[in-house]
Amino acid sequence: MIAIHFTCWILFLFYYYIGRLIDPVSTKLSFLYTSMTLIQIIEFYICYLWVYPRYLKVGKGLQLLAGLSVAMIVFISLRYSIEEMIYPRFFGFRNYQEGIPLRIYIRDNIYYGTTYILISAAIWSTEQGFKNERKQQQLKDEAIKTELSFLKSQINPHFLYNTLNYIYSLAIPVSDQLSAAVLRLSDLMRYNLTESTDGKVSLIKEVEYLQSYIELFRMRFDPNFFIEFKTEGLNDQQKLASLLLIPFVENAFKHGVVNKADMPVQIELKVKDKRLYFSVFNIINNHQKDKSSGIGLANTQRRLILIYPDRHQLSIIKTESTYHAKLTIDL
Repeated sequence: MIAIHFTCWILFLFYYYIGRLIDPVSTKLSFLYTSMTLIQIIEFYICYLWVYPRYLKVGKGLQLLAGLSVAMIVFISLRYSIEEMIYPRFFGFRNYQEGIPLRIYIRDNIYYGTTYILISAAIWSTEQGFKNERKQQQLKDEAIKTELSFLKSQINPHFLYNTLNYIYSLAIPVSDQLSAAVLRLSDLMRYNLTESTDGKVSLIKEVEYLQSYIELFRMRFDPNFFIEFKTEGLNDQQKLASLLLIPFVENAFKHGVVNKADMPVQIELKVKDKRLYFSVFNIINNHQKDKSSGIGLANTQRRLILIYPDRHQLSIIKTESTYHAKLTIDL
């Protein structure tokens, strides 16, 4: 991108100044044209790199207006400093007549300064349009790959699900605990195979899946299994991309300490004002041989970027002894 900008400015300046070579002007005008062009370029990049990326967004009209005002003030101040202070002192000429009223000077320069503000807006908006188009194409490609991968993966999970149901029927007369564990695992498998048209499920169903997953681990480690799971603000209308939260819980169980009553794994899920707050906190198990977090969290971060662009925040705070994942999503 830098190379493109550099090339465009070279071509623009060549085109602009070739006329000066064909029809030479005075030294005074050459200085004035040069300083004017440099100041306009500075104004262009103030808008291009700072104002528009930060404030050309819905709900930031006042900030945008303030940013453009700053760009205009910089333009006028630089032009005045160079043309009305530096040039008279060192070269003996100025652009405007000495003693020109300030309001007239500002009004005249607002006219010249507006040009590059508009040019910057047009170029920045055009670039954003191309970026959004590429992003949409990327999302389509990812969706196709995901769908193909999902269809390919359906055969083995369905076979496993049916097999688990068969094992469950065999386990009932043998052990209540074994049959309950198989039933839990079967429920988890069935949820994994559930797909909606938009890839989203009821948030309550997602929470039930988390609870089933926790209970399956409780069967394995009970009575030395200590988890705090709190929920707040759930209703039937809320939806979330399926299986988006489970990797954080899996990571806590895999790498965390779950057998200390005074330091339980803390899982909190709250919805307020159409915003989901999800938090998982655990003590790190330093005796865990497998230190890798696997692909689960990496895949989740990628899904968040694709499904909730600019609508989520994920922060992971890790110390020598603790791990805290905090996720917020605008539903």
